[in-house]
Parts: sequence; structure tokens; C-alpha cells
Amino acid sequence: MAIDIPRIPLGDWIESGLTYLTTEYSVVTRSISRLTQTGINGLNDGLMWLPEWVLMALIALLCWRLAGTRLAIGAIAGLALIWNLGLWDPMIKSLTLVVIATLVAVVIALPVGVAAALSERLYRVIMPILDFMQTMPAFVYLIPAIPFFGIGSVSAIFATVIFSMPPAIRFTTLGIRQVPKELIEAADAFGSTRSQKLFKVQLPLSLPTIMAGINQTIMLALSMVVIAAMIGADGLGNEVWRAIQRLRPGDGFEAGIAVVILAMLLDRLTQSFRKERKQ
Repeated sequence: MAIDIPRIPLGDWIESGLTYLTTEYSVVTRSISRLTQTGINGLNDGLMWLPEWVLMALIALLCWRLAGTRLAIGAIAGLALIWNLGLWDPMIKSLTLVVIATLVAVVIALPVGVAAALSERLYRVIMPILDFMQTMPAFVYLIPAIPFFGIGSVSAIFATVIFSMPPAIRFTTLGIRQVPKELIEAADAFGSTRSQKLFKVQLPLSLPTIMAGINQTIMLALSMVVIAAMIGADGLGNEVWRAIQRLRPGDGFEAGIAVVILAMLLDRLTQSFRKERKQ
């Protein structure tokens, strides 16, 4: 005889919690939404205001400065292909979302990572939470974004920040904890304060590892921005989603290639910056 075990109403509890938060803190969410939308519009309008060839030249110059001629030529070729395919505006919108989401994620992740590296108790609390965040399917993060911020780019930023933040926290913690103990002891011997050790020894030595975490955050942010087209986010993801709905595989592959070009460009730039800091 089967035992009738009561079902735990976990879903009901989560819905009740979201309803409570969206009701009681609606003023806060509206303020965050307005501020975020202003930032999105400002950066997007600024990038759109620049002629395509000017922005290409600026990005190529940055690539040449950080990584050399090959990346600069590749950047021009890739961006020229995106412009030729008529995907320049969606690319700019995706880049805007990635930049803002990455900045917010890094601003939150760096202090949390530093605190977790310096406190063993906090480290033990943070690591399981990061494991949970990284194993949660990306689509799930879109669910709470909608009741908080509605359909659109602000919800995409919210979901992207939550999804892309764990690598920056992990790598920041890892980089600081891997600083050789001999150097910490030498800093203590010279009478360094805790803040002096952090800003003059631990953070400079861990910067390459931190940059690796930021690189992973950027890549996850770009992937999430594409997925967030399902909740009304503009950009290349919206082009892919529209191609799926209209059964136009050619258009979908064109948008997908544009995503790949943007991802490779951002990846090489951050890797080049990381190598430059190592030197």
C-alpha cells in the first residue's frame, strides 16, 4: 500500500514571496527600473549617435592598443560584416545590455568576493549559494524578473546580473586566497594595515585572476542577453527569436553569427587586458 506523503507547497511559497516583495517594495522596484532604463537609453543613444565607421575605428584602435594588429583587423572585418547584414542597431542594443549588466555585476561581485576571501565564515556561506546560482537553468532567472520589472530590457538586465555574477565572485575570492602567504607575512612584518595589505598586495597580485572572472561574467552576460529576448529584450537575441517564430533559419543564423562575432571580440579584448596586467 502506497504511503500518501503530503506535497511540499514550495512553488506556492515562492509565489507568495514574490507577490509580497513586488507589492511591498513596488516603489523601490519602480525607482530601480527608471534608473536602469535611463542608463540603457543613454548608453544606447550615445553609441547610436556615433556613425558606424567612427565606432568601428574606435573599437579597432582599442583592439590594436590592447592586442595588436591582428585583432584590430579582425574587429573591423567582423563589425563590417554585422553592418552589412543590417544588424548594426541590434548589435549596439545587445552591447549596451551586456555593458550595463557587466558593470552592475562587477560592482556587486568584487566587494562580495573580497569579503568572502577575507572571512572564512562568509566563504562557507557564499560558496553553496554560488553553486546554486550556477546550476540553476538560465531560463528560470527570467521568471522573477517579470513581476519585479515587467517585460523589457530592465528585466533582462536584472536576470543577466544574477546569472552572470557568480564567476566574478568566485575568481575574486580565489585570486585573493591564492596570494602567497610569504608576501602577506612580509606585509605584516612591515606593519601594513589590513586595508594596505588588501589594496597594495592582495588585489594587485590577484588582478589577472579577477580579470578572468570578469571575462567569464561578460560571456555569461552575452548569452543571457540573447535568451532574454523571450521577455522583450531588444538586440540580437530578439532577431534570433523573431527568426524562430517566422521559420526563417537564414535570418536566425545571420543573427547568431553576429552574436559570435561580438562574443569573440569581447572575449579577446578582456583576455588581452588580462595579459597586459600580468606583464
